[in-house]
Amino acid sequence: MREIIEKCLSAKNSALIIANASSVVKDKALKIAADNLRRYSGDILKSNAEDLERSVKNGLKGSILDRLTLTEERISDMATGLEKIISLEDPIGEIIQMWKRPNGLRIGQKRVPLGVVGIIYEARPNVTVDVFGLCIKTGNASVLRGGKEAILSNKAIIKVLKTSLSQAGLPEDSIQLIDDITREGAITMMKLNDYLDVLIPRGGAGLIKTVMENSTIPVIETGTGNCHVYVDSKADKEKAISITFNAKTQRPGVCNAAESLLIHKDVAHDLLPFICSKLQEKNVEIRGDQAVCKIINYAIPANDEDWGKEYLDYVISVKVVGSVKEAIDHINKYGTKHSEAIITEDYSNAQRFLDEVDAAAVYVNASTRFTDGYEFGFGAEVGISTQKLHARGPMGLKALTSIKYIIYGDGQIR
Repeated sequence: MREIIEKCLSAKNSALIIANASSVVKDKALKIAADNLRRYSGDILKSNAEDLERSVKNGLKGSILDRLTLTEERISDMATGLEKIISLEDPIGEIIQMWKRPNGLRIGQKRVPLGVVGIIYEARPNVTVDVFGLCIKTGNASVLRGGKEAILSNKAIIKVLKTSLSQAGLPEDSIQLIDDITREGAITMMKLNDYLDVLIPRGGAGLIKTVMENSTIPVIETGTGNCHVYVDSKADKEKAISITFNAKTQRPGVCNAAESLLIHKDVAHDLLPFICSKLQEKNVEIRGDQAVCKIINYAIPANDEDWGKEYLDYVISVKVVGSVKEAIDHINKYGTKHSEAIITEDYSNAQRFLDEVDAAAVYVNASTRFTDGYEFGFGAEVGISTQKLHARGPMGLKALTSIKYIIYGDGQIR
């Protein structure tokens, strides 16, 4: 446990240096890191192969195994993500606004780093690079605690990133990896509010619940994704088919994949067979309500648990609703405030859906799969926040900043 505390202390000491680093130096570090990721991809892939072999032997499969897997292409994408961050404007030091009081004081708000960002995540080695890039750009130090499945992959990546920081003249202790992958180690990290300024969990519902219940550090909740697609009575047929298919099957093991389909009763008989037939191309299991099972003879009857379940697999729950209001009420009851979509050509229904659905990202005629830092133009993301305080939705650069008030006076006293 002492090692965890020492690493967090080292990160805190480094945060004081990196917070005042220039944009030029920070971008230099990111460019070197991108180049080094490509240069040493073989070493990373070798470590990842060992993680995969061990995890398969331990029974890991499905979406979690997909998240753990690295390829040359995925490492290249990680490097490209860092280069994208370089191209973005550095938010640190931005004067958000300034005003003058009657007593002559000039008061302003200046954007500053959060300090030390802690991340607890599961089998996602790409998160290691995303967090590094966003934290370095915003002058934050970071302490990462990945899952046991990806420990060797993360060690190999962290080695490359630390070397890159040193080559750029920045303290390599600005990023730390907690090697202790025990539950006790994670709980210890959750209590180090003297060293960490914020803690962000990325993973399944169990991990997020554990962090929320045990952390004494302020937590930004990155929730699970029970995402819905609602096909309205005024939906375009081709859009309904293609968007539902993409949202469910493009990558089913991620949090912005659709887990539930709602369809208006007026178009259910006409559209649902086409939508489900398309889903069958990927062998998606249909779990439907009574109305759905009458239309789709291969649908499995859904139970109450299906409406709130994040499958992360080729399974989707399907329900027929009588109105846009019923669809909205269902989403607000069972959704996880992540990403929701309506397929409609009716402006009023679209606007009502946008206004009344309580979620971080609400779409009209587009796939929920776009809820992503890279797709939103952020270069990467440190997580997708489903809460409402400080940050919501994909967390890019500005989500990793706070503000300080700066006040210019000329001898004023109160």
